[in-house]
Amino acid sequence: MNSWTFNKIAGAVLGTALLVFGLKGVTGLVYHPLAASTENPGYRIEVAESAPAGGEAAPAAEVKSIGTLLAAADATKGAAEAKACAACHDLSKGGPNKTGPNLWDVVERPIGKHEGYTYTAGFAEKSSETWTYEHLNTFLTNPKGFIPGTKMAFGGLKNDAKRANLIAYLASLSDAPKPFPAP
Repeated sequence: MNSWTFNKIAGAVLGTALLVFGLKGVTGLVYHPLAASTENPGYRIEVAESAPAGGEAAPAAEVKSIGTLLAAADATKGAAEAKACAACHDLSKGGPNKTGPNLWDVVERPIGKHEGYTYTAGFAEKSSETWTYEHLNTFLTNPKGFIPGTKMAFGGLKNDAKRANLIAYLASLSDAPKPFPAP
């Protein structure tokens, strides 16, 4: 073996070792290992605290009626909220069903019944009811809680004002909008 081949092999081995140790040093700069004195390693997850055993429960948050929420609602702001709905629902009169049913004139429509749309089995239990303002409020807060087994991927709209704005907008999508309930 001549010296040129030996130098190439030795250079490759030394270069690889230098690269490995260099990467180890760089990752030590980027990723800081937890110190042994760290009290709470990991991420803090915020959860609601439960009442202590034998103690009084914390007061429940004030639940506003749907009438009160809708009295302060703004349908034009609800139109902005409805843009997320438009990904799966058509909002126009006589529009087609998409992934979800058309939402024109949805207030007081029977739940789980719309021409040309096939609902999941979870809607069958509610098929004798209609989409009242209260039902819409409950459904839009937690769709899977109101209709177990729904294929709607939307996780819910927890903000009362935004949800009321959306419901007010949906109510406006009708030739004869239904009146809001009293506050």
